[in-house]
Amino acid sequence: MVRDLARKVARERIAPYAADVDERERYPEEAMAALREAGLFGIWVPEAYGGSDLGCLALALVCEEIAWACAASATQFLDQPLGGLPIVLFGTEAQKRKYLPRLATGEWLAAYSLSEPEAGSDAAGLRTTAVRRGDHYVLNGTKQWCTNGDHADVICVFATVDPARRAKGITAFLVERGTPGFRVGKKERKMGIRGSPTVALHFEDCVVPVEQRLGAEGEGFTIAMRALDITRPATGAMAVGVAQAALDAAVGYARERRQFGQRIGDFQGIQFMLADMAMQVHAARLMVYDAARRVDAGLENRTAAASMAKCFAADAAMRVTTDAVQIFGGYGYTRDFPVERYMRDAKIMQIYEGTNQIQRVIIARALLGD
Repeated sequence: MVRDLARKVARERIAPYAADVDERERYPEEAMAALREAGLFGIWVPEAYGGSDLGCLALALVCEEIAWACAASATQFLDQPLGGLPIVLFGTEAQKRKYLPRLATGEWLAAYSLSEPEAGSDAAGLRTTAVRRGDHYVLNGTKQWCTNGDHADVICVFATVDPARRAKGITAFLVERGTPGFRVGKKERKMGIRGSPTVALHFEDCVVPVEQRLGAEGEGFTIAMRALDITRPATGAMAVGVAQAALDAAVGYARERRQFGQRIGDFQGIQFMLADMAMQVHAARLMVYDAARRVDAGLENRTAAASMAKCFAADAAMRVTTDAVQIFGGYGYTRDFPVERYMRDAKIMQIYEGTNQIQRVIIARALLGD
């Protein structure tokens, strides 16, 4: 049922605006309003705090459908649980009651800020510092690549209480919009998902009360990774959605485009391309659903499964969208058709929430027991 609802919303209220959102690099207001009205923002929030608590698989299903219509809107949607799940997993009762009901309705938006200019894949190498002074912490530093950072009402920010301790020094904080000493920096001009704002965050003697710390000191890295275990299958689902959209477009074009007196879909070369694309999409979808099911069941190997799903689906999306452009030929290289957007959007799936190279490291370590 949740997939049917998401599909209806995506195709009727999100897809019509996707090209304009991309062309003008504007915030997907229509999509956010539609998702809010449909009650989909709360599917990851526990019922006690106003959500429906449908789990990781439901989150993946919704993300897939939204991404089929608009990958930028899907990225914005997924950023809500990415920023909010740390509160579900590690928040105090007071923090949960303060934030989760607002996040469940979409009244407030959340964001997640881990990366820095010099700490991307090396997530343990943070340089943003958090110094405790009595009943508060003082944050100083710059964060990078924060999705939705300019629209979020609360951001889960990761800083270090001791850089020398690396991962063991990382601590999480809930920083609200308008906090003195906190400001939003440069907005990036991106290749794809252009309607999803990606910004830098600056902290200059930013005072954060101890009550806004999430979890214990030094627990931040664990918090960050636990959240990603749940959202990575959904990121893989977004890749599946983009790939499915590209496959659908390519099949439709192959049925209509005529060359040498027949449909291009009648040529075996095109048929083989479409068959390979369909296999990639189907395999990626199954991996994503399996990983999400493992998260919901609490199985021990869920971290590796999430990395496998995200990595495979992202690579598949890149291949499928590239082939879709090829099938469209010269027309596929123009903005008159959506496949070039799908190809641009697919690329980020191999980069954010941990590059596919980092995913392979995670998978290998799980295999080797490291």
